[in-house]
This record gives sequence, structure tokens and C-alpha cells, in this order.
Amino acid sequence: MNLTIVADENMEAVAETMGELGSVHLLNGRELQRRHLREADVLLVRSVTQVNEALLESTPVRFVGTATSGFDHIDRVYLRQKEIAFSHAPGSNANSVVEYVLGAIALVDDKLEQLFAGGSVGIIGYGNIGRLLASRLSGLGITHKIYDPWLDKKQLCEPASLAEVLACDVITLHADLTHQEPFASFHLLAEAELSSISANSLLINASRGDVIDNRALEKLLGAVHAPTVILDVWEGEPSVSEGLLSKVQ
Repeated sequence: MNLTIVADENMEAVAETMGELGSVHLLNGRELQRRHLREADVLLVRSVTQVNEALLESTPVRFVGTATSGFDHIDRVYLRQKEIAFSHAPGSNANSVVEYVLGAIALVDDKLEQLFAGGSVGIIGYGNIGRLLASRLSGLGITHKIYDPWLDKKQLCEPASLAEVLACDVITLHADLTHQEPFASFHLLAEAELSSISANSLLINASRGDVIDNRALEKLLGAVHAPTVILDVWEGEPSVSEGLLSKVQ
């Protein structure tokens, strides 16, 4: 087998693990263009590369892989139409994200002590990360509630409405980004939802930036009494609102 593999330059391990399959070319994922794929059989990306018709049309690419659990940057409809195989990595970063969330909670004032004293964590999204976080919270004896309208409530250990989750002491987001109705997650937390969150709460977004309306969030954080917010992701990355950046942790 002698494949030509184009991969994001931050996936150095690909050269070692797949080098025996053919030649591996590492490129900047943000600068990747169609001309770089003129002889490529395989494309391996992260979330910074938009994979769609504009990038792939008239190229010999037959397989696309992303080293991420999410795939909103991949036009899967186009891939199916062109019979281009696709794979992603669900759950690959779950433990790291859960550790990030627990670390963030421990960082903010006495939030962790508050949770141990009977406070509650609201989890939005019950995929690989949401499930693992719920399991860790159960092990710590911390009360938690879960909102994921795409799943039957029987699949949720502590099902709750969005309003109930937003009333928790800590709210943490782990939803996939989707525009699909009836439960689109794009701007799931807009002005009305954000304004319902207590000023004493902690809001963490470690899912996708667009799940929160960042303009509405910036407006909310300009108020005298507003919740503490920690963002691991931003709407419109890599461009980040400097106004919002100055208001979050």
C-alpha cells in the first residue's frame, strides 16, 4: 500500500503510526487548501479545518478522519454523496474534558465546597463526556441533573428540564453543535436562557462555542450581577471577542 496522507501539523504521531502506509505530509490545518490535496488519498484533520466541497472537489481524497469527537466542521452529506469514507473519535478527549471541568469548579471561590455541602451540577449533553462527568460526580457524592432532549429520559440517570439545569449552582455544557430541529443546540443558551442563570452560579462551556450566543453572554456579563463564566471554546474561533474575553475566567 502506498497512500498519500495529508494531516494537520499538530498530529505528528500520524507520521510514525501511518508512515508505513505511504507518504505523510503535515500542514497547517487553518491554511489547508484544495491545491494541497491534488494527490492526497487520505485527509486527517482537527476541528480548525472546514472539510466540505470547496476543499475536496476534484481531489482524489477517499477517506477523511478527524481527531475530534465533534464533527460540525465536516460536511458529512457531501462526503456521503461522493462516497468518501469518514471517521471521528467520539470520547477520545472525554477524560481530559472532565478533568478540566472539575479543575475549573475547584478554581472558582468555594464552589467545590458548596457542591459537597449539597449544591448541584447541571449537565447539558449526555454523550461520552456528559456520562463520564456524571459518573465522577456520583463517585464524589455531588448531586447532578442532566438535560439532553435527544435522548429518552430512561437513558438519563437524573433527567431534568433545561430550566431545572440552569437553576443549578454549576452549569456545564457538553452538547454537540447541531442546527437540526427540533432540538438545535446552536445558541441553545441565548439571552432569555442566560438571563435566567443566578448571579451566584458558575457556567462552564467545554462543548462548542456556538452553543452559547456570545453576544448575549457579553451583554449579560456587563451587568452588575452576573454569573461567573469559564469558556474553553468561543463562537467564531479563532476570532475571539476581546470584550467577552475580558469578562470571563
